[in-house]
Amino acid sequence: MSLEKLDQLNRKLHAISHAMAILGADEAIHMPPGGGKGRADSLSALAAMQHEMASAPHIADWIEEAENEDLTPDQTIGLEEFARLYRQRTCLPADLVRRKTASAMACEQLWRQARPEGDWKSLQPLLQDVIELAREEAGLRAAATGLAPYDALIDQYDPGSTMAEIDPVFSRLKSFLTSFLPRALEAQKKRHADHPLKPLAGPFPVEKQRALGLAAMEQLGFDFTHGRLDISHHPFCGGVPTDVRMTTRYDTDSFIQGLMGTLHETGHALYEQGLPRQQAHWPHNLARGMAMHESQSLFVEMQIVRSRPFWQWALPLLARHLGSSAFEGWSVEDVLAHVNIIEKGYIRVDADEVTYPLHVILRYELEQDLIGAKLDARDLPEAWNAKMEEYLGLNTLDKVADGPMQDVHWPAGLFGYFPSYTLGALMAAQQWNAMERKVPDAAERISRGDFAAINDWRRDNIWSRASHATTPRILQDATGEPLNPDHFIAHLEKRYPA
Repeated sequence: MSLEKLDQLNRKLHAISHAMAILGADEAIHMPPGGGKGRADSLSALAAMQHEMASAPHIADWIEEAENEDLTPDQTIGLEEFARLYRQRTCLPADLVRRKTASAMACEQLWRQARPEGDWKSLQPLLQDVIELAREEAGLRAAATGLAPYDALIDQYDPGSTMAEIDPVFSRLKSFLTSFLPRALEAQKKRHADHPLKPLAGPFPVEKQRALGLAAMEQLGFDFTHGRLDISHHPFCGGVPTDVRMTTRYDTDSFIQGLMGTLHETGHALYEQGLPRQQAHWPHNLARGMAMHESQSLFVEMQIVRSRPFWQWALPLLARHLGSSAFEGWSVEDVLAHVNIIEKGYIRVDADEVTYPLHVILRYELEQDLIGAKLDARDLPEAWNAKMEEYLGLNTLDKVADGPMQDVHWPAGLFGYFPSYTLGALMAAQQWNAMERKVPDAAERISRGDFAAINDWRRDNIWSRASHATTPRILQDATGEPLNPDHFIAHLEKRYPA
């Protein structure tokens, strides 16, 4: 039977993906500098091998034959998702995949060396190569799908999302946030004048911060028999559902960056660990796009961890792991004043939830111009600075390391990815609203450190659905309505009264 042939193929493809995921995580966590060239060669070869296996011409016949077999509903869904991915794969020649992987690996490795020094001059030519290959890919995908070139790249991360849908949402958010942010900052200033921030009595040793993060991860439901936490330059969640590789980074002057990074990635990890284990090698049992993935990390970080009920439970945890003397006399409100502080900053991953969408919108707009050949790598420092000044009132011309060099995404060739971050924030707020209707005592449960019912809702409505339907369909089924930014806006207005 052709379905059996496809099943065996998926097992092989899944095995290669597993190997590449672990090699990629190791490259960021443990690999010595001298291993870069060999690692790039290995990953390039595996990527080309996987692409050639997954795009072989005879697979089209297998798909057609399998469609006429007696299939279960689950097999039908799996075949449809596999066929969709096959159509995407076959529009790219193996040589482009090989060149794209090699270029991105070389640029990403140089980025890790060049960013601390702000060495844009060295990075720019390699980044230009990555951009040109992204344009080549976008053109081929556009021709195969009928989408606009940039839409064709977005479709790789969030199938079905297009600029036509994203632009009005982002335009509304940008308008709201640029008006709301100054008012919220002024209100925060008055609150801090009445109740000054208590100083963080560091230093906080990395070992103690790590222990704090591990304790919080365990309480939230992370399965340490199928995952681990490490340190990297840029926090991420990788690996595979049965072997999740999470990383964070620490600042010894403040526990907040390390803890928030850890728990943000825990949200990603819980989604991965909650995906179906049966037939896990079929693509319909993988995560449903990056916006949905980001909604799970932000559900944990923003909806749970930055809330008052969470700190009613977690404040004693701080004292236990970081030292009771450092938090003597602290109240929940004192901690919230730190973890929910709003401030204009250069770094996206350190941004608060009010300013964060503006960082994403900036990148989204620049990506459109990069793929549309209206901008090249050499133009990025000035173009970036113009938008930072407009949206956040910050100048980055002399801070290129904290400007277009700050993220790994473009050096790694990930264009079309950034919109997912803010789409995920909108979805997280909407999911929280729906969850509270089913678990009305959610806040009280969180204050006791009980996340079981909340995780059960997410498992039933999000995690177990994997890629069994489109993102809009899963969101509609889970919340009873299509994507609605009103929930996110209402969330900000409630948490940060202006």
